[in-house]
Amino acid sequence: MNTSDKKTLLIVWHSRTGAARQMAEAGLEGAKSVAAELEASHKLDIIFKTANDASQADLLGADAFLFCAPENLASLSGAMKEFFDRNYYGVLDQLNGLPYAIMISAGSDGSGAARQMERICTGWRLRLIAPALIINTDAQTPQAINAEKTITSDDRAACTTLGGTLAALLL
Repeated sequence: MNTSDKKTLLIVWHSRTGAARQMAEAGLEGAKSVAAELEASHKLDIIFKTANDASQADLLGADAFLFCAPENLASLSGAMKEFFDRNYYGVLDQLNGLPYAIMISAGSDGSGAARQMERICTGWRLRLIAPALIINTDAQTPQAINAEKTITSDDRAACTTLGGTLAALLL
């Protein structure tokens, strides 16, 4: 946890087909926009890292978290799950009470991945600030599932709002 007047929002994401990346980018844009609106950009650092690159040091240096990943086969994507596996015990009992939010891209449901991520974050004793945001891409065939995705402007707006909400809580 950051002890200076400057706050840090850590955005950790994984994406296979682009939807979760776009969601995370929209969350980033929302956080930057709110910080600018509040004339507090100088008070907010935003760290934007892939699940493969995010570390225990990143987690310990953050004041809030936005986790974004796809659901694969009714579970959290492997790379995001590996991020949690790799870092879980190294930060246990050191993140208590910090705010977080979840964004999931899904072909039809997304609730399994959201529940899995919420259970992990409950173990870290993080504080969920809003219900998980699940964006349904309606991908149901092998071709559609594997195809590059583009989220809708409405979905992008919801992601922007969630990122902005986290920034507002910090500032």
